[in-house]
Amino acid sequence: MELEQIPGYPPADPASKRPVLAILTMSDRLLGFRGNRENFADVAKTGRDMGFTVYVLPCKSLNFTEPMLSGYGLNDKTGEWFKGRFPFPDLVYNRIPQREDEMRPKVQQKLRLCQQHPRIKGVFNPSFFNKWELFEWLKKSQATNRYIPSTRKMVSVTGLGRMISKHPYLYLKPVSGKAGKGIMTIRVMEGKTLPYRLRIQQKKKSSTYNCATISKLWSRILRESGGVSYIAQQGIDLALYQERRFDLRALVQKNGSGQWAVSGIGARLAGSRSITTHVPRGGSIEDPEKLLQHAFGPQEARELMSKARSACVQLARQIETASGQSHGEMSMDLGVDVEGGLWFFEANAKPMKFDEPHIRKKSLERIFQYGSYLMRSPKQGKAGGA
Repeated sequence: MELEQIPGYPPADPASKRPVLAILTMSDRLLGFRGNRENFADVAKTGRDMGFTVYVLPCKSLNFTEPMLSGYGLNDKTGEWFKGRFPFPDLVYNRIPQREDEMRPKVQQKLRLCQQHPRIKGVFNPSFFNKWELFEWLKKSQATNRYIPSTRKMVSVTGLGRMISKHPYLYLKPVSGKAGKGIMTIRVMEGKTLPYRLRIQQKKKSSTYNCATISKLWSRILRESGGVSYIAQQGIDLALYQERRFDLRALVQKNGSGQWAVSGIGARLAGSRSITTHVPRGGSIEDPEKLLQHAFGPQEARELMSKARSACVQLARQIETASGQSHGEMSMDLGVDVEGGLWFFEANAKPMKFDEPHIRKKSLERIFQYGSYLMRSPKQGKAGGA
């Protein structure tokens, strides 16, 4: 089915005045392309309403010498994806879903060419973040270092022992993990026969192992990690709601002026048997102000929300500056400890969609508000925006 035949779709004209945004992903032999199709559909609909041509572009179809590329558009009436020919993009929205795919040499080369190509005005989210690099970047600035828990690479039993002696509560996280997969915690239970308690996150619950010595603890960790690189991070005693820990999830995006701004902050409440707050691991979506008011009272809750917004913008600016690459959006996990202190835990360069309707609506609009800013601005090669 050709692009011109689809109701509500603009003509497939390379000279069209409408800016063109391509959602970059990987091809799929059976389905045509991979990724969150519901999310892509929302992006396509919002873009069309805001004057953009939007289509899904499998990485293998990205040809830098052709004016028209093979991709997938959304049929307005049926909500189904169709294959067609689309104009070469002005903007590339990187939604390659898997880190392993993004690291392929051919994919890396195409992402580099996107950033260098004179016709492409901007690349949203040039790559996934690496947890260790994130913390290294944020330590470089005094403004952001204060939000960072003590973090070390986990490379030896000796190093783990030193970390435990300073912080008897630790989180162990895979450097390239996502959605809470592979997370473990260690607590030292003084005076116990088996003082080292290791909890391992599974699908929606956790399992616990108690060890007598650090060497036995280390052996168990190695077995569970399966050779994947991990970081060890100071555990934070988070504020609780009904005996369950919670954290804040913020979406930070560039706006129509090219400035970092908070599109919204939600909260995630841990499942009763989970060590993470991630929804796929048993967590639930909550109103952040309700949880903070429960823990700290109305006035301090308002102050904490304001501090969180300010911190998110500082963190986004520093991540972008230190990475040396221009970004358009990122989500962040922040924790509030029992004393009201704010902590940064994680950032994601390709945010999952927020289920809160007000955040979702703004998040979609901001993609194209920032896209419009890029269209009228000089091309940004490296870190740009404020």
